[in-house]
Amino acid sequence: MFIPSKLHHSSSLSTNCFIPEYFGIVCWNVHKNNDENSFYKTYLETVAKQYHFLFLQEANFRDDTPFMLSDFMFDAAANLEFRGMFYGVLSASKIVSKSAQAYLSEGKETLIGPHKSLLVTKYTFEDGSPLIVLNVHAINFRKHQVYTKELERFLELMYSYKGAMIVTGDFNTWNKKRMYTLHRLREKLKLKMVPFDQKDAVKSFMGNQLDFIFYRGVELLEYHVDKRQTFSDHNPLFAQFKKVSV
Repeated sequence: MFIPSKLHHSSSLSTNCFIPEYFGIVCWNVHKNNDENSFYKTYLETVAKQYHFLFLQEANFRDDTPFMLSDFMFDAAANLEFRGMFYGVLSASKIVSKSAQAYLSEGKETLIGPHKSLLVTKYTFEDGSPLIVLNVHAINFRKHQVYTKELERFLELMYSYKGAMIVTGDFNTWNKKRMYTLHRLREKLKLKMVPFDQKDAVKSFMGNQLDFIFYRGVELLEYHVDKRQTFSDHNPLFAQFKKVSV
């Protein structure tokens, strides 16, 4: 294990240049090594028919291998590597990213564990206006002070940006202190929360939701959780948005 290179990227010739007016996203902690399950690819192929972005945590990928869906490109931020396979957050899309930046947490998961990763990607609508997406897998097995410091460090990257934004991922908010910290920072960024009402379906610990989709500058149209899948202990979160006219 080592501190990996900062950014991984794979392009696709069939990606579009711009985000459509109506677009859909999926946020999912997929659990490592799911690509070994042939039904996992079939599931993603079905999802991809209606959704333009897949924001994954605990994804595995290789630099020399395209994304398993041919009409998707991806950017990824790895937090560990084993035998040439990288693991981390991955943002796959039918729309080409204009820029991407990977970050690692300063702290590690325990003294000998890996760092956590964050990926910031920029896409544009046809009128040239940007959409910034943060794909987050927050630090887990550390004290609250460390959690707060790392989350503040990640989200303060966006304090000067005033445009449309989506922040999504597994925030490991398994207690009330962490939940308070997350929502305090969300409010500073003026982000709304997708209000998933299927409480039994969203991954939680001791009644505290772990996975979220936050947004601003776009209109939320529809959302749901799919609890029928059997590939991960986290269920995927789905949301449909519309571009807001300026």
